[in-house]
Amino acid sequence: MSRWATAILAGVLMVASADARETARHVSARHMSAPHWIASWGSSQMIADGDNALPADRAAAVTLRQIIRLSAGGDRVRVRLSNAFGTQPLAIGSARIARTTAPATPQVGGGATLTFAGQTGAVIPAGAELYSDPIALPVAPGADVAISLYLPEAATPQTGHPGARAFSYTLAGDHVADPGFTGATQTTHWYALADLEVSGATTMGANTGTIVAIGDSITDGYGVKPNHNTRWTDVLAERLRGTAATRGIGVVNAGIGGNRILLDGLGPNLMARFDRDVVARSGVRWAILLEGVNDLGVLTREAPATPAQHAAIVAQVTGAYTQLVARAHTHGIKMIGSTITPFGGNDYYHPGPATEADRQAINTFVRTSGTFDAVIDFDRVMRDPEHPDRLAPAYDSGDHLHPSETGYRKMGEAVPLTLFGKTTRQVIGAVAPVPVAPVPLKSGADTRPAIALTFDDIPAHGPLAPGQTRADVIRGITTALATARVPAFGFMNAGFGLDHPADAAAAIAAWRTAGLPLGNHTYSHGDLAKVGASAFVADIVRNEAPLARVAKGTDWHWFRYPFLSEGKALADRDAVRSALKARGYRVAAVTMSFDDYNWNPPYAACAAKRDRAAITTLETGYLAAARTAALASRARAKAQLGHDIPYVLLMHVGAFDARMLPRLLSLYTSMGFRFVTLAEAEADPYYAAATDLTRPTASPSLQGPPSVAAPVGPPAGLCA
Repeated sequence: MSRWATAILAGVLMVASADARETARHVSARHMSAPHWIASWGSSQMIADGDNALPADRAAAVTLRQIIRLSAGGDRVRVRLSNAFGTQPLAIGSARIARTTAPATPQVGGGATLTFAGQTGAVIPAGAELYSDPIALPVAPGADVAISLYLPEAATPQTGHPGARAFSYTLAGDHVADPGFTGATQTTHWYALADLEVSGATTMGANTGTIVAIGDSITDGYGVKPNHNTRWTDVLAERLRGTAATRGIGVVNAGIGGNRILLDGLGPNLMARFDRDVVARSGVRWAILLEGVNDLGVLTREAPATPAQHAAIVAQVTGAYTQLVARAHTHGIKMIGSTITPFGGNDYYHPGPATEADRQAINTFVRTSGTFDAVIDFDRVMRDPEHPDRLAPAYDSGDHLHPSETGYRKMGEAVPLTLFGKTTRQVIGAVAPVPVAPVPLKSGADTRPAIALTFDDIPAHGPLAPGQTRADVIRGITTALATARVPAFGFMNAGFGLDHPADAAAAIAAWRTAGLPLGNHTYSHGDLAKVGASAFVADIVRNEAPLARVAKGTDWHWFRYPFLSEGKALADRDAVRSALKARGYRVAAVTMSFDDYNWNPPYAACAAKRDRAAITTLETGYLAAARTAALASRARAKAQLGHDIPYVLLMHVGAFDARMLPRLLSLYTSMGFRFVTLAEAEADPYYAAATDLTRPTASPSLQGPPSVAAPVGPPAGLCA
């Protein structure tokens, strides 16, 4: 070690520069007293050797300028530097942070000197990491910043992250303050840089914190071109920044290409690195775990495995999952599991039926064991429906293991933002919705697709959970709607709930007390195809008196049709349409549905058994079905009409609907939908056949082609 570095070790450190002292003077006492730090960017550290190491002629007396993209913003920053794998102290001669001024270049502007305990240099002991002092530097969400480090001597060995997917630069000598960095050499690795943390204005809201995505090359972003920022975690961070309720949440990508859960390979095994990469980071509230494909692939890469070895790998991986969840929970971190994506056809691992059976067994554990606080089913999102052991062609990079950039975007879009609620280890169904004010469709200022929510079978639908009343269900639904400021329209069957008339009356009153309108759903919910036109119209008329009584002062002349069918014969359909026209009705058509009614009976059964794991399975499936149906409706509209319409969503006043509505509203918001009234939706020309009943045609329903995935119902026999 040089005399210079030895002097640093002895404590004879360089005096703080004038700009560092000036920065320190401007840090407010309030921030210095109790700052709230969250990691806005980070990477997993490992030994940088071989092709990943800095060449000998650029390893010492060199300035590294490393470009990173933040997720959350703030008005103060600090940097964590790492010598985690060094066997000798690492000297930092000087360091600076600045905003970049030109994409994919080392050019910077402004910025501030980084100090360490007030000094412009520092020494990081072998195996240790070191924070810089906090500095006042406003940074925006999604900003690109440059960290410049002058290393007087080479690290032994080097610590870094090879999969940067971004350009960094090296230049001989101390050039940390050089704005142009002329003559620099380009690299695609990061060195000694573990985290950038933010605190301050844009992270002071209640819903702040950090998500750490930990995994292998699929999380690390294998195949993503430098500076494209299209890893699935980048897409997730972009979506979080785009929503006011989640803008204060940071995302850290802790993926390592080739990483395994159980054994070292490229980088330390996941069990060994979990504490440093997840637990030790500032502000971590959630961890998303996607790893295991390399454990499965390596098992049979060189030779077939025995049945006992296949059974053992499944037990070991799922056992590791359990350990990691327990470790996360000890520190108040919500653990989100992810299913392993398909890799059938991969030439490197050449998986066979036994390996695919292992993957399916592990994924079943992830989905159904209840070990995780939540589950993201990347397998279902990414697989080819015709060949579920393989990636869908559109999402396959070509090696049948890693996603294409389109696939990475699909993954990032598949993560529900509703997972990131305000309470750690919260049951997903209780996550608060994102408030969204209804926007009139006719305004023309908002081009997002619209949904009008409608609820059938008021006051009673499906079985109840133990101790629950019909009024409880309605109040749960109306509270969720009011909290999110979402309009809705209800349809009443006065003949429902007569076994408990007081509860039914209370449920109807709760709906009307919330200021929500009611329409006609017939008295007894008969099927036109079975009862005929005359009896069907009589049932409509029978429902009018009780409906008019409870909906007094409102326009209740909306009729839910078709709700079972429009009849077997055109004559029946036209007779009913004529009767509705004569009585002044408009039809509330249905253009979106995910058969929500199917989920209420198993929920009631599982609630009676207090089977939380089964309820979690239902919650995940319910949201997946809703998402699939929404995508299907949009696909049909665009195929048939060439554009979106305002969709009318059919739901029911069921016990599980009440439980899930906050999360459902947040799901639709994260998918880019806005909420409108039924009247606003059906003002669209598409609904002319519903609002003008003189037309001898069927009600619009968006049925038919294109062939898109149908929503999957709840697992058969669950809690039976």
